[in-house]
Amino acid sequence: MSHLFDPLPMRSLSLSNRIVVSPMCQYSSVDGLANDWHLVHLGTRAVGGAGLVSTEATAVSPEGRISPADLGLWSDEHAEALRPVASLVRGHGAVPGVQLAHAGRKASTAPPWDGGGVLPDWTPLAPSP
Repeated sequence: MSHLFDPLPMRSLSLSNRIVVSPMCQYSSVDGLANDWHLVHLGTRAVGGAGLVSTEATAVSPEGRISPADLGLWSDEHAEALRPVASLVRGHGAVPGVQLAHAGRKASTAPPWDGGGVLPDWTPLAPSP
C-alpha cells in the first residue's frame, strides 16, 4: 500500500503527507523581495494539499542571486516580505520551506525570457576564480 498520503514525522516537524513541492526558479522578484506572485504560486500548492512547499533558490546576498529577478533573504525586509507567504502556506496545512542559495560563479545571468546571457555590469562573487 502507498504511503504517499500518510503523515511524515521528522524530529519536531511533521508533514501532513509526503507530497513535497520542490524549489522552482520563478525569476519574479524585484530586489529579491517576495511579492503577490510568490503568495499565489506557493499558496496554491498548499491549498492543493502538498505537505511541504519550498521557495525557489533564495539568495543569501544580492550578488549571490542567479539573476536579478531571484528571491532573496539577506535583510529583515526580505524576511518580512516572506512572512505572508509562509503564513498562507501554514494556514492551509502545509509546512513552508526555503531553499537557501548562493550562485557563486553562476550568478549574473539574465532571466530566460531576457535571453539568459551573462549580465556585463554584475560581478559574481565566488570562493575562487
